[in-house]
Amino acid sequence: MKLDSETILEAALALLDEVGMDKLSTRLLAERLGVQQPALYWHFKNKRALLDAMSGQILRRAHERRLPRDGESWETFLRENAHSFRRALLARRDGARLHAGTEPDPGDLAMVEAQLAAVVERGMPATDAMALMIALGRYTVGCVLEEQAAPDDAAVRQQTLDAAAASRPLLAEAFASYRKAGPDAMFDIGVDLMIEGAKARLAKKESGEPKALRRKPAPRR
Repeated sequence: MKLDSETILEAALALLDEVGMDKLSTRLLAERLGVQQPALYWHFKNKRALLDAMSGQILRRAHERRLPRDGESWETFLRENAHSFRRALLARRDGARLHAGTEPDPGDLAMVEAQLAAVVERGMPATDAMALMIALGRYTVGCVLEEQAAPDDAAVRQQTLDAAAASRPLLAEAFASYRKAGPDAMFDIGVDLMIEGAKARLAKKESGEPKALRRKPAPRR
């Protein structure tokens, strides 16, 4: 079998799904590929580089809503972008743990610039847009991390906690609503809170500016 970076990534992602992050190692990966460990380092200089490449591969394959559609507002785009990012992370075992702590590859900066430009063109200043995109990205990773870290006895733990909260009316009501909503709806609620907060913050900033200085959306290209 010819050993190249794509072959290594395919095997590494399959191994991740099988054993998870805690047991994933270059030794085990080399055994799976039938090679010696040093052969992997011809393509990835260390394990961190391999993990970063695995994360990038997941996003390239499964993160579908990276740019807005024609006529889409920045609010709608960022909601759909967050949903797409979440689906990509959930598609792989420990996908959030794999992604956490990574930085964009220099080769991905053109896409990041295009995303930022799309939001700016739709009426948000670049610094605000970047802050919101980072906040949504970190929120998404955190939500998926919690989902994927749920122990096998999560349902029993929840029942115990709910029973203990039954005598506390506010907590009991809040817990009941949280359980009924489920992770998909709760994720949407958090995304909406951030986007609506960003809209309110932007409106407040614009209302405080002299009319002549208020920023107009850039013309569509």
